[in-house]
Amino acid sequence: MEHIRLPKVEKVQLVDRGSSHRARAGTLYLTAFHTVFVENEAEDPSELWVLHSLVCNIKKQSPTTLGCPLLIQCKNFQLIQLIIPQESDCNDVFMSLLRLSRAERYEDLYCFSFKPNFNKAERDKNWNFIDLKAEYSRMGVPNKLWHVTSINREYRVCDTYPADLFVPKSATLPVIIGSSKFRSRGRFPTLSYYCKETQATICRSSQPLSGFSARCLEDEQMLEAIMKSNPSSRFMYVVDTRPKLNAMANRATGKGYENEDNYTNIKFQFIGIENIHVMRNSQQKLIEVSDLCSSSMGEFLSGLENSDWLKHIRSILAAGIFVARAVAEEGISVLIHCSDGWDRTAQVCSVANVLLDPYYRTLKGFMVLIEKDWVSFGHKFSHRYSHLNGDPKEVSPVIDQFLECVWQLMEQFPCAFEYNERFLISIHSHINSCHYGNFICNSEKERKHLCIREKTHSIWPHLWKNKQEYVNPLFRPDHSQTQGVLHPITTPYCFKFWRGLYNQFDRGLHPRQSALECLVSVKQETQQLEEVLAICEQKLAALAKEPLKDLCVKKHVPVYISLANRPQDYNGGFFGADPKVLSLFGDTPKSSDQELREAHFKCHSSSNGNVFSNKDGVKEPDSDKSAFNAA
Repeated sequence: MEHIRLPKVEKVQLVDRGSSHRARAGTLYLTAFHTVFVENEAEDPSELWVLHSLVCNIKKQSPTTLGCPLLIQCKNFQLIQLIIPQESDCNDVFMSLLRLSRAERYEDLYCFSFKPNFNKAERDKNWNFIDLKAEYSRMGVPNKLWHVTSINREYRVCDTYPADLFVPKSATLPVIIGSSKFRSRGRFPTLSYYCKETQATICRSSQPLSGFSARCLEDEQMLEAIMKSNPSSRFMYVVDTRPKLNAMANRATGKGYENEDNYTNIKFQFIGIENIHVMRNSQQKLIEVSDLCSSSMGEFLSGLENSDWLKHIRSILAAGIFVARAVAEEGISVLIHCSDGWDRTAQVCSVANVLLDPYYRTLKGFMVLIEKDWVSFGHKFSHRYSHLNGDPKEVSPVIDQFLECVWQLMEQFPCAFEYNERFLISIHSHINSCHYGNFICNSEKERKHLCIREKTHSIWPHLWKNKQEYVNPLFRPDHSQTQGVLHPITTPYCFKFWRGLYNQFDRGLHPRQSALECLVSVKQETQQLEEVLAICEQKLAALAKEPLKDLCVKKHVPVYISLANRPQDYNGGFFGADPKVLSLFGDTPKSSDQELREAHFKCHSSSNGNVFSNKDGVKEPDSDKSAFNAA
């Protein structure tokens, strides 16, 4: 609170981007963790709450006759333009937000002050919602070839790795320690994914400290142990996710990559995913393009091409496809690494997991995947997403790219994923917001030192509780797309601009309601109608004193769902559909039962209003109520 120069400013105007409506007048409040705008003139005033930790940039613009414009850019791509009447007030708000949005200590983040109505037992239960031991057991480890080692229980071998790690049983402790000393940051090869069907594995590590000629017998023995832990294969792939030139440049600093002459039975492969600095610049260009509401089609497409963003997404997805095919089709184990093994390595491991295993295409499975390959394996969340005031060169959209790879897969396989894009967008927002403790710090060791489990709350039970918002209406567990390995296409025309993420706050864009929202609304309305129908049938049966047959629809499947899961409907629309379906469009005479149901539908719809209406509502967070009321 000591950083707030001006807690309240009246007669502030909020400008809607891309909207033809006039600016909304209201009052601006600054609290310890939120910037709050409350509309004044409306009968039902709306409120806009923005966490300070979501703010990435603040710009003061030249004063106008209306006042002093202040532009607030957020990490979730929300752009807020305020017009403050007095320049002195604008300067105070600017200086306050500049300090409030750049926390110096972890304890200053919102997750440490967020206090939902949970007791200690409930908090502990929520943190245990994701169980990684159970996940490895689901994969099929430990077994006769793989076991969990206690060598890193106190984080002495590698302080950025988790305490529990799976390694081949044939790898002795001296071999593991020797390998860790030969790998950057001590991140030796360890298990990420085990395929029960082929016994092939995905392992991950950092680059070796090989320089131009150095070698390590223990590291060579470690890779041989991984290769021999797959009885069905006589060699393994080593995938370096960096461009070859980058890896060769690292050799001058004593690092580098594996020499095939020194390792037994490995096949080395460069992939060519750019580093965090290239990715940061690429996304910045993409954001600039998406912010140009008045740009022409040519300008937008040219800007999208020049950003190279989709090219990078394609390279990550192609790397995941290579790994998935090696494991599932060839039955060959793969070791993946980049420089330090916590950025590009996490991306490729995760994409391969999603392609290989249908479990990671479910709601809970995706939560498990992020905890397994990102949180526990030491992705630098606080550095990459600027949770604390630090070096801007460390910021990079690494997990943004993974989430977008999953979205691109969802576009190609609309029935394969239990979750929808809202789920991905919500995760993206919470990674940046510091609302929950899951994505705080850069390693498991740091989180234990800060007592994250004891002082903050987990995001996953919250998302699970609201899972109806995140369910894909086209998902069917028995559909062919939900079974086995996915085989996506990586030709350029298959990649799309993710408007749902980058332009989610543009209220002026049309149509304002996505196809997903329409499907969800229709599905909810259908369920309501089925419930009403069942009640009416019960009443009719009671009146007739005997059950009515052939009327009850116990397992009714909406037409839009049943049709969407047939391959011809992706190519030929309704032309190959059953003739009975065409009766929905008036091509065949209607039966009396059909007329009765349509009449009931109209009656029900008129009483409930427009099914496609959409209202914005924001709840007031508990932590800022007292500060807000005091103001």
